[in-house]
Amino acid sequence: MSSNTIQPKLIIHGGAGGHLKSEKGETVVREALHSIIREVYTILTSGGTAVDAVIKGCQLLEDRPTFNAGTGSVLQSDGQIRMSAALMDGSRQRFSGIINVSRVQHPIELVQFLQGEEDRVLSDYGAQELLRELNVPIYDPLVDIRLQEWIQERDGNFNKDMAGVVAEQELVHEPRKGTIGVVALDCNGKIAAGTSTGGKGLERIGRVSDSAMPAGNYADASAGVSCTGIGEDIMEECLAAKVAIRVTDGMSLVEAMTKSMTESRSRGRDLGAIAIASDGTIAWGKTSEVILAAYHDGQEIGDTINWDNDELIGSK
Repeated sequence: MSSNTIQPKLIIHGGAGGHLKSEKGETVVREALHSIIREVYTILTSGGTAVDAVIKGCQLLEDRPTFNAGTGSVLQSDGQIRMSAALMDGSRQRFSGIINVSRVQHPIELVQFLQGEEDRVLSDYGAQELLRELNVPIYDPLVDIRLQEWIQERDGNFNKDMAGVVAEQELVHEPRKGTIGVVALDCNGKIAAGTSTGGKGLERIGRVSDSAMPAGNYADASAGVSCTGIGEDIMEECLAAKVAIRVTDGMSLVEAMTKSMTESRSRGRDLGAIAIASDGTIAWGKTSEVILAAYHDGQEIGDTINWDNDELIGSK
């Protein structure tokens, strides 16, 4: 790496919510997150852009049935899977999103295409038309455990607020929030953020996730942020944009994340976020019990799976 380049940084998440049940659960989630970090970080060290890294990271997370995005997405109240995703290129401050798309393997790829379009956020009908236009193969993202989860909730008259954060019965302590996200800083100092989700599960048809909004996914030249948790809480805090704009206005990333999490906690929000600033600082915060994140700080891989619940924010 030349003296004119910046040390790349990377952080990803697989959702937020209750504690994992067992050491087996921790091992499964940690191995998944760390393997993706290793693969994606090589893109950055090979000169790839932040956008390249974010797209690849989201694809890999969408392909992991453990997480609630792409394959392994939860079912809505009518038994259908509808996914949402967003990408923001901080260097151009350009946002694109897809809302409630069905029968596609990688929602993030549709969002990537929309970066070059005049109309950059599409909802369900427009998303399905785009699938046909691009001749994207039809794909079924359903995994058996998500179907069983839905059947059990149907029998119980859908008395849970949402489906499980991960698609493994033995892994998660309680039903919680599932979303995946990636934030990257490349060797040219450019930042990008991407987020993808199957939604909260069991929701009313037509409900819109924060993941396809700047509230849940945002990046500019100063910072990039991807959020997870209860979408309505994230929207009402406008969390991702708030953290990034505070950095742009002069706060350090740690200060911006701490202030935003303190405010969210005071209002009873249930959420988490990961972020990277242009100075290379990596940060994460949560008001939920756990945020399932992993990062590469340029020297080593670490994760937040056992991060102390009493801490509002961590940084690297």
